[in-house]
Amino acid sequence: MKAVAIQSFGSPSGLAVIDLPVPAPAGGQVLIATEAIGVGGVDVLIRSGALADYGFAEGHIPGSEVAGTVTAVGDGVDTSWIGRRVWAFTGVGGGYVEQAVASIEEVLPLPAGLSAVDAVTLGGSGVVAHFALAHAHFAPGESVLVRGAAGSIGVTTVQLAARGGAGAVAVTTSSAERGDRLRKLGATHVLDRSGEGDADAPPGYDVIVDIVAGADLPSFFARLNPNGRMVAVGMVGGPPPADFGMTMMAAFRKSMSFATFSADTVPVSDRRAVRAGQFAAAGRGELEMVVHELLPLDRAVSAHRKMDAGEVFGRIVLTP
Repeated sequence: MKAVAIQSFGSPSGLAVIDLPVPAPAGGQVLIATEAIGVGGVDVLIRSGALADYGFAEGHIPGSEVAGTVTAVGDGVDTSWIGRRVWAFTGVGGGYVEQAVASIEEVLPLPAGLSAVDAVTLGGSGVVAHFALAHAHFAPGESVLVRGAAGSIGVTTVQLAARGGAGAVAVTTSSAERGDRLRKLGATHVLDRSGEGDADAPPGYDVIVDIVAGADLPSFFARLNPNGRMVAVGMVGGPPPADFGMTMMAAFRKSMSFATFSADTVPVSDRRAVRAGQFAAAGRGELEMVVHELLPLDRAVSAHRKMDAGEVFGRIVLTP
């Protein structure tokens, strides 16, 4: 089967198409003939070498979510799964393949009205968006700022905050065109990357969901209301400065909070329940999936170049 592996860390050119034998599912696993593969921000970070300290080595196959049809099952898995259309989380890698294996605990059947492409556009990002807002103790009527809203997590967070009754949903993004698209998804205020550009925007926010991190993260503490909460769910802009917390400490009397959030801390059963509900809502047209582009698996290098250049609005999906 065809797969895409990281032959060398750094630029997208370090990705290469390779041939691998079709894997056999182990006990508790299924084998999935992939129809759609999500390209995520964590894939880009791993490929760049930014997460080298976490033990990733050359030869690693990126990709954490796929959708397709189950073709085989391992010991202990009901054979009725064979032939079913599913979404699956493959972990920190293993998704850029024609045939993927996944633990049955991380496999979810797709409703009839949801395509494989839409499933990998929503599957991972939707759960992060949902639980990030919960982690921030978001309540109806509160103001929300989504920093770096053009990716799949941001797009979904905007929709969930608006559906959840936010008093205002502001976004930071890189262009007016992207801002217009985010308004159609529920944003009420559009800011530039520094958080400026809308004179009518709230002066402060109760919740900031930050997907960017990077050098400018500390400056956004000034945009939190008293008792405001910032939750970082990614670092597509790189890590923040080592002393970023000093900015928050300097405003001690505002009682602000900062937290990171990873879906890894959410029990599998809770992730499954939320994801199933979101898949059903998407099938009813209540959530919009934004696909930037469909590319063949063998054009993963092009997908990563577009991610590095900041060109992507929504999600790029690879198709075998």
